[in-house]
Amino acid sequence: MHIAEHTFVITGGASGLGAASAQHLLTQGASVVLLDINQEAVEAQAQRLGKHALGIACDICDAEQVQHALDAAVERFGGLHGLINCAGVVGAQRILGRNAPHPLEDFSRVLQINVVGSFNMLRLTAQIMANNQPNEQGERGVVINTASIAAYDGQLGQAAYAASKGAIVSLTLPAARELARYGIRVMTIAPGVFETPMMAGMTEEVRAGLCADVPFPARLGKPDEYAALVQHIIENTMLNGEVIRLDGALRMGVK
Repeated sequence: MHIAEHTFVITGGASGLGAASAQHLLTQGASVVLLDINQEAVEAQAQRLGKHALGIACDICDAEQVQHALDAAVERFGGLHGLINCAGVVGAQRILGRNAPHPLEDFSRVLQINVVGSFNMLRLTAQIMANNQPNEQGERGVVINTASIAAYDGQLGQAAYAASKGAIVSLTLPAARELARYGIRVMTIAPGVFETPMMAGMTEEVRAGLCADVPFPARLGKPDEYAALVQHIIENTMLNGEVIRLDGALRMGVK
């Protein structure tokens, strides 16, 4: 699919991987719709990006809010051709804590946002893209979800997070097979340790330890590298139903 003159919805678009993807796609001639729970941040980010960006505060788990946001996107830009799901949360609690077992509500919250929210976006954007006119290859749209290498190498305290990202990995192929009849591709990126707002709150000692574990390059990933892969997936029609690890050959240890 060509990026120029197409419109892409990006969840978690106010910062991190989502913001980098939006900026990168804009340089390729796209229009972008940024969705984020933080209204002030998402509107400010869209304003910085210019007239081809629209920022909307939205809870991706709320079907009504998402539908209103997508309707606004179509009204503003005339259509919708892709979804990049970057919104998510990290949970870090042990199944058996010192004083009590893992709170069930915390486990449910991580799965609700990371899995149900991503699926909610997928189903509602797919409904719109299925009505697009197909391009010369029969393609109508593309969905890119974000998992994590925690789906494969979940560490101590990552039961909820790893389970949620494992669900995104498992969703990829059946979703791609089902939506193939509409000319909609579904792909997933599983990043390793990246320079994101979450990492910014860690100490230099912790960051150095994470970098040392990456075989090559021995550093944190850059959001622009994630965005570059997003571009390639959009443009390479043969990529479908697959999960791509973007981690510098990192295999996470137990802790």
